[in-house]
Amino acid sequence: MSTLTHDPAARTAPDGSPRNGRGSRQIGPRLSGTAWLVWRQHRAAFWTIIVGTVLGVAVMIILRGQMMDYLGTLEPPQKKPGSTPPDFEKYGDLMTDIGGYLSYFPVLAGVLLGAPLIAGDLESGTAKLVTSQSVSRLRWLTMKLAMPAALVALSTGVLSAVFNWWWSPVKGLVTQAEWSSSAIFDVTGLMPVAYALLTFTLGVAVGLLLRRTLVSMVVTLGIVVAIGFVWGELRSSLGHVMSVSTDKGVGPGAKQPELPDMAIQQGQGTYFVTGSGDRLDWTTCLDKIDNDKAHTACLESKGVVGWSMDYLPFEQMGTMQWLGTGIMLAITAAVVVFIVAWGRKRLL
Repeated sequence: MSTLTHDPAARTAPDGSPRNGRGSRQIGPRLSGTAWLVWRQHRAAFWTIIVGTVLGVAVMIILRGQMMDYLGTLEPPQKKPGSTPPDFEKYGDLMTDIGGYLSYFPVLAGVLLGAPLIAGDLESGTAKLVTSQSVSRLRWLTMKLAMPAALVALSTGVLSAVFNWWWSPVKGLVTQAEWSSSAIFDVTGLMPVAYALLTFTLGVAVGLLLRRTLVSMVVTLGIVVAIGFVWGELRSSLGHVMSVSTDKGVGPGAKQPELPDMAIQQGQGTYFVTGSGDRLDWTTCLDKIDNDKAHTACLESKGVVGWSMDYLPFEQMGTMQWLGTGIMLAITAAVVVFIVAWGRKRLL
């Protein structure tokens, strides 16, 4: 008899509810077969994710309520975007701190859940036992991937939705972190879901290849950290950089260009722009910076008529997140295909 089958009478109470091995009612989802096995194997990790998600949601709801109560006591002029109301810094700090903590979820998904998922079964011999029964390798691999992946996606999606609900009323007031930072960009929208699924599947692939739990976790950690570094450098390049310029000169009293609300400056800073539209580096005439008149005369001799600044407008955030989500999900799909193909042929 397959070790995954069971006697319905032994597993159910008189009312049909599942029982555990001691005859008491089962705590958790009512599952059977491979799904029941996967849940039993990883129920500690699954319950940790569920409880952590509930606690995270509760904390954010409480903090948002406190923040909204504070904002309700302010006069309308004090809520103007781009200006920080008195004593609002502590709420902004809490928000960016929570966002920073949530940005580590992909690391945990890859290292603590993905890497040991199959590596542990290969190391202990559970995979050989299960696949020697009536369960096919494809069915086992599918359930091993699908159940934790669904839980990861659901948890990150819920946390993202609640964090976005908290952040949305004060987008222009929170100045502690730019919207393109990991504490905001990577924990709102669908980005955290795609990011966590990517690191989770990469962890599973590493475990499948290395077949040792601890080694797989260490290697996965290195890969996830590398992905975080690359993603941090790539994130801003997903947007379309725009420019704003002036043409009223650069002498004393001339104003530099102003960026739109919540825009993020790009590049090296402020450039000099000439009448022909060319841009000069900020080091132009730097040797005469100590003398305003000499510096201005030097710039005018090069045809400089004003300044220019590059920026990313806040309106592009959604588009950038969708693009980043698509890239990560495409890579995730490729990794899943590899896991299934490799596992069906070389699992044992």
